[in-house]
Amino acid sequence: MKEFDVLLRVAERKAKFDQTNLWSNGSETYLAEMKKEIDEVSEEIPKNRQCYLEEELGDVLWDYLNVLTAIKKEQGICPKAVLTRAIKKYEERVSGIEVGESWASIKERQKIALAQEQNERTNK
Repeated sequence: MKEFDVLLRVAERKAKFDQTNLWSNGSETYLAEMKKEIDEVSEEIPKNRQCYLEEELGDVLWDYLNVLTAIKKEQGICPKAVLTRAIKKYEERVSGIEVGESWASIKERQKIALAQEQNERTNK
């Protein structure tokens, strides 16, 4: 999605600015903000004001992208790898439930595979 890439680039520009600001505490700052924005989405839903709801959902997305860019700097996480992993994970889950497999069994299988991947990385 082209729009996602554009917004991610804006967040990366913002991350450069944040490095020089005392209020920023990296990913912790944006995780806290994301929690607040999720509450605002919940508050907005029953009001049936679509433009406000879209605005609040955009704020959640914005803070999420800021978390990604901060963690990229802090721990070397690649935002594109996060997206690729999410696509694979949820494609497997949705494809599984479409053929009658339970969400829980797919999730358990994925947890085992993830633990194996981590063990392989640790043992290298």
